Amino acid sequence: MKKVKEIMNPSMLSRLVMALAIVLSLVAIFTVVLYRGGAKVSVNEPSECKTMVVVASGDTLGKLLIDQGLNNSDVNAIADALKKNAGISTLRADNDKFEFVRPDTDSPVSKIVLIPSPWKQVELTCSENGGWNCNTIEIERDTRAVYKTGEIKNGDSFYLAGIRAGIPAGILIDVYDLLAFEMDFERDVRAGQHFSVLYEENFSEGQKVDNGHVLAVQFEALRGNVKMYRFKKSDGTTGYYDENGNGAIKSLKRTPINNAKVTSNFSTSRKHPVLGFTRAHKGVDFRASTGTPIPAAGAGRVVARGFNRGHGNYVKIRHNGTFETLYAHMSRFAKGVGVGTAVKQGQTIGYVGSTGLSTGPHLHYEVIKDGVHVNPLTVKLPAISNLDDANKKKFLEYRKTLDNGIEHLAKNPNWFIQM
Repeated sequence: MKKVKEIMNPSMLSRLVMALAIVLSLVAIFTVVLYRGGAKVSVNEPSECKTMVVVASGDTLGKLLIDQGLNNSDVNAIADALKKNAGISTLRADNDKFEFVRPDTDSPVSKIVLIPSPWKQVELTCSENGGWNCNTIEIERDTRAVYKTGEIKNGDSFYLAGIRAGIPAGILIDVYDLLAFEMDFERDVRAGQHFSVLYEENFSEGQKVDNGHVLAVQFEALRGNVKMYRFKKSDGTTGYYDENGNGAIKSLKRTPINNAKVTSNFSTSRKHPVLGFTRAHKGVDFRASTGTPIPAAGAGRVVARGFNRGHGNYVKIRHNGTFETLYAHMSRFAKGVGVGTAVKQGQTIGYVGSTGLSTGPHLHYEVIKDGVHVNPLTVKLPAISNLDDANKKKFLEYRKTLDNGIEHLAKNPNWFIQM
């Protein structure tokens, strides 16, 4: 009883209450710390089970779905939903991804997410009646314009100088394609020349995903400072224009094969390397290895495809009432390219070879203007289209805004323009 009395003593009781309060507080704090630290696990709420599959060569939709336990009825329903609601009827190896979602590891698939690009997802969910609902989700892009400048050093190619300046390889290829309408990268690139590129970078949730469009490019070429700006017209179409609003994309490229070295120029009197006597060389020769794709220098229609002793395998394209181009010494023709075929600019029409009177693999490229052979590297080429008055006014205002942004970025290389 003494112990009981001592325990019931008011002084002792108050001390016990305080001690109990302290213990309860510590337990509460410890519980919160465990919860915040991620140590608390609920056994009553099972987490979803997700399986990611990248489409490989030879994979079909049916194979991928059946491998995940779906039946033929599901395969047909999903294929139909993808075609009707998402416009997807084929899969691309090493590009498309599937995410299969189950409530737990022992349950059948309840949701399928097809990811055809970083900016698009197609969700397929299984309804109570066994059907499949299809919903396309567009991923919002955080697009930023960044600015890079470079200089050509001794022994540089434009590509090497661009990489050194921190410009991505894919953007450099786009710039190359743009400038090839105006420049010859073999003859016009010299040490000391400067260039700049404004281009888009696309982010999602703070992480860079890919690069976007080239917005502006400038190059100190031998023939003068070349500038091009990307601009969207009032009809929604986009194009590239010079600083005055004239179309910057010409109807023909001066150099069909990017970065190819000129081995023989246009000349009215050249000693033929095979025949040994002097005669006109009516085109320009570009060195390239056998099998290199040859793109059409401009859109047009094939008017000749065949073989002759001098040109070997050749293709001739008529672009309009003024210009024609000819491509010779091909090792073979591109599939589907024949007389009468309409071709797009950049479309492969054949492959580099050494057929006909040739001492090695190269492309012989000719430009014919009004029936007369002209030098592809110097002939004045017409622009595809210029802006009308209303669009030109908008372009000039846009160009001033863009130039102002470029000026700030040039002074602050780590800044970007939020698009």
